[in-house]
Amino acid sequence: MSQNSVLHENTLETVKATAPILEARGSEITSHFYKRMFEQHPELLHIFNQTNQKIGRQPEALANTVLAAAKNIDQLETILPVVKQIAHKHRSLQIKPEHYPIVGENLLAAMKEVLGDAATDDVISAWEEAYGVIADVFISVEKDMYEATEAQTGGWDGFRSFTVAKKKVESDVITSFYLRPTDGGTLPMFEPGQYITVKADIPGEDYLHLRQYSLSDSPGNDYFRISVKREEGEGELPDGIVSTFLHRHVKEGDTIEVTAPAGDFYLQPSKRPVVLISGGVGLTPLMSMFNKLVEDQNRSVIFIQTAQSRNLHAMHEYTSKVADENEWVSYHACYDNVTITDKQDPYIQKEGRIDTEWLRSLLPEEEADYYFCGPVPFLRAVHHMLKQDLQIPEERTHFEFFGPAADIEK
Repeated sequence: MSQNSVLHENTLETVKATAPILEARGSEITSHFYKRMFEQHPELLHIFNQTNQKIGRQPEALANTVLAAAKNIDQLETILPVVKQIAHKHRSLQIKPEHYPIVGENLLAAMKEVLGDAATDDVISAWEEAYGVIADVFISVEKDMYEATEAQTGGWDGFRSFTVAKKKVESDVITSFYLRPTDGGTLPMFEPGQYITVKADIPGEDYLHLRQYSLSDSPGNDYFRISVKREEGEGELPDGIVSTFLHRHVKEGDTIEVTAPAGDFYLQPSKRPVVLISGGVGLTPLMSMFNKLVEDQNRSVIFIQTAQSRNLHAMHEYTSKVADENEWVSYHACYDNVTITDKQDPYIQKEGRIDTEWLRSLLPEEEADYYFCGPVPFLRAVHHMLKQDLQIPEERTHFEFFGPAADIEK
């Protein structure tokens, strides 16, 4: 994947030299880029999540990707894991080769408009050449993903119609949707932890809305299950458009369109014990892993779930029942607010936030693999505990951001 032979030496030097500028003003450039691109190509509003634009996560994620590419332009193979992670999202959202020239044109224009005189013709020319190489890498990786997805048994390209076979309330804010193919066809296998993209055509909305939801049950069933949290608005942000639509308006028997499963956060083959740590609705991909582990019964598992309170905690009864029936399953719940009734439940064991001391007391003595998912502050806190406090090697920790990636080390 090395591109040294493709890019001119002057291009490599110029792109690497501009990395400090991107580090300082990257989010400013990418925020302007998205605004500019949507003005020029409003049809792309059918694809991009506008909430992530408003709160700045999408521009920040793009800025981090561009910065990583700039720093590693002479050996792009070092960022291949990041490329693949983004390519999974692109495939799930149906990003195609024809979108890349639009992105390139507007990204270069945004760099020039934000940086002014610092964006000389030489700088823009170097970045144009570099962007072409970077885009080709993404297009190539995504092409392989599209072909592999369609070729697998039960696989498909684009969106496929599914019927809501069952709708189940899991907590005050989380509801599960059991989806079966409307055509009655087979479903592809997927890796526990992966997600699908739901297309929502909402009455009164100018554009389609695409959202990615983790599959919350194990593979091999005749349905897909997603467990969706109804997102409450805060500050200037309204309630979640798609999650509210699914909760309030989508009924059993309705149809929705989804893409085939994607994602690089999933259960890796190993014989080591597994530790699953969830925050809130972050339990959804971990529940898929948990159910697969329970079916296979070849690895011990510790499932640590945190939530604000019992009424906001999904699937507690189910997880408790599995733990009761299987001695190799260990389950522990932690709530911000614990009631008198909660204190009678042997699985609700801590009030307040998860901390290193409590976490250490639950972990196995032998080496284990760790998977964690939840809100960004939760991810950063757990990552710090595992890496800094408990000295767990990086290669045995796995996590996923819901939405655009952020800096885990902040």
